[in-house]
Amino acid sequence: MNDQAVLPAGYGQAVLPADAAPAPPSALFIFGGYGDLTKRLLMPSLYNLAHEGVLDGHFDVIGVDHIEGSTEDFRNHLTESVHQLAAAGHEIKEPIWNWLVQRIDYLSGDFENPETYDRIRERLEKRMKEAGDGNAVFYFAVAPRFFSIIAEQLGAAGLMQEGDKAFRRIVIEKPFGTDLASARALNRTLLSVGGESQIYRIDHFLGKETVQNVMAFRFGNGIFEPIWNRDHVEHVQITAAETVGVEKRARFYDATGALRDMVPNHIFQLLAMTAMEPPNSFDADAVRTEKAKVIEAVRRIRKSDAPNYVVRGQYRAGTVLGQHVADYRREPDVDPSSRTETYVAMKCFVDNWRWNGVPFYIRTGKSLAVRRTEIAIHFKRAPGVLFRDKPDCELSPNVLVINVQPDEGISLRFAAKVPGRRVRLSEVDMDFRYADYFKAAPSTGYETLIYDCLSGDPTLFQRADNIEAGWSAVEPILQATSEGLLDIHGYVAGTSGPVMAEVLLAQDGFQWLPLEQGLMP
Repeated sequence: MNDQAVLPAGYGQAVLPADAAPAPPSALFIFGGYGDLTKRLLMPSLYNLAHEGVLDGHFDVIGVDHIEGSTEDFRNHLTESVHQLAAAGHEIKEPIWNWLVQRIDYLSGDFENPETYDRIRERLEKRMKEAGDGNAVFYFAVAPRFFSIIAEQLGAAGLMQEGDKAFRRIVIEKPFGTDLASARALNRTLLSVGGESQIYRIDHFLGKETVQNVMAFRFGNGIFEPIWNRDHVEHVQITAAETVGVEKRARFYDATGALRDMVPNHIFQLLAMTAMEPPNSFDADAVRTEKAKVIEAVRRIRKSDAPNYVVRGQYRAGTVLGQHVADYRREPDVDPSSRTETYVAMKCFVDNWRWNGVPFYIRTGKSLAVRRTEIAIHFKRAPGVLFRDKPDCELSPNVLVINVQPDEGISLRFAAKVPGRRVRLSEVDMDFRYADYFKAAPSTGYETLIYDCLSGDPTLFQRADNIEAGWSAVEPILQATSEGLLDIHGYVAGTSGPVMAEVLLAQDGFQWLPLEQGLMP
């Protein structure tokens, strides 16, 4: 029977172009099936993929968790979550959800108990007999302490062994360790049970269309790539600002901080996409190799020099989006004397031929004025000799901003003559917004990544060497922090961060793009 014939009306008529084939048939085992990640992001993403028509008719989802319950209980739990999305204004088509929910199953078991994995193997053996394939993707939507445990159990049960009709893959969420040593230990465990091609280290930032468009923008336009280097670029700013505080993650966050939580993964991935050399193809290894070269080229600073390169901040009581925010140290489950940073700004250098001497400034923080993630390329000023005698013709640098979220798009700031009899210059912005040009359906950012996992395309995922290079770059900063060499600077919630972050750029003659305004308000 043709599997597509049983799909509901309207299935497969949404977002992806017609040449996007359905992913191969497979079983997706989600460890942590009852967790927040599953209901808030994974299931909405799977619904969107079902709506696009890129899930095979023999696709199954099996939640795995320690909570006792039936498949029906699990389906009801997820259906309730989907209805909450519908109540919040997201369009949910019942025929599509019903198609997906019929493919949802549940397996109750302890992650540390070998019997849990015996039952998984039995299900895959049954699948092989009934559907003709034993393909399986194991998604670790669990706390980091279970990563190695689940991987080792999968290996011990023989569940990572592949065959002609049985691929096996692990999908693992950050954090990929808490420092260089723990990242290496986790990679050793993962690679002891499967090959690098079977390990998908997921970073949801890379599922954003704008991030993926960085390569298309750079390498597909002849007017930009020739000036994307030290001869024309003065400096680069990368910002990942959040309005939320620590919310319900305070116990985890107070032991982690902004540096560990964001820089070696999210921020360095944005940096790598911005600074990488053109790969010789879109082959996954070609792309990932060029990205890894960038992270490996990030200058390793001495821990004694860390105060000259790094600013750490912690939010104090303030107002964010009209709501009062308590002092970080008064948040539930936070140490009242905590010195954990909720904000970090850094100056980095990529020591290679293209970027020699160009500073890359990065900043990320919580409880800031706005939610915005962007990459800002600041070009060198044009020679001002022509306008030297014109009082209203001060030349500012051209700025190209790639806005990753929330409003995906690209903006270019340049000088133009103000209409009138005299020669006066003013800055103008030319904006491109995805929503204005493309009819893209709402997404969580996980759709592309999950589809690629199921299809076996690791291009947007991190390799072991990339992970370890990122931790190696921040290791001296972690050491400087643990030895008390880096101060913690307070900043009022709802502002742009600590004043010392402004000083970090001012001492080099630069300033941050205004966080409250940016180029794409």
